[in-house]
Amino acid sequence: QAQLVESGGGLVQAGASLRLSCAASGSIFSINTMGWYRQAPGNQREFVALITNGGSTMYADSAKGRFTISRDNAKNTVYLQMNSLKPEDTAVYYCNAEIRAVSRSISTYWGQGTQVTVSS
Repeated sequence: QAQLVESGGGLVQAGASLRLSCAASGSIFSINTMGWYRQAPGNQREFVALITNGGSTMYADSAKGRFTISRDNAKNTVYLQMNSLKPEDTAVYYCNAEIRAVSRSISTYWGQGTQVTVSS
């Protein structure tokens, strides 16, 4: 089993920046893709960004040019640097990771979520 723990959310004004972190721990042999999703009240969870274990990245159109995803493989941690935040970025942000356990089984894990609130 593995766990994902997010941190870094908060309340900021429009135009500000935040950096989210998500650390994986537990029975980990390797981590494949890591990503971020978000869910605003009344909306479905939506994709924000992902990064492969090779460093390739992909972004939702809403995140391109403002958000940057990165990872530290030595720390089993993925980051989301969010700049020029807008009120519409307000949501609970969830970390997601495809983890290969020591047993070599592969599972997808989700963090508990961290709230990001952007005021206008």
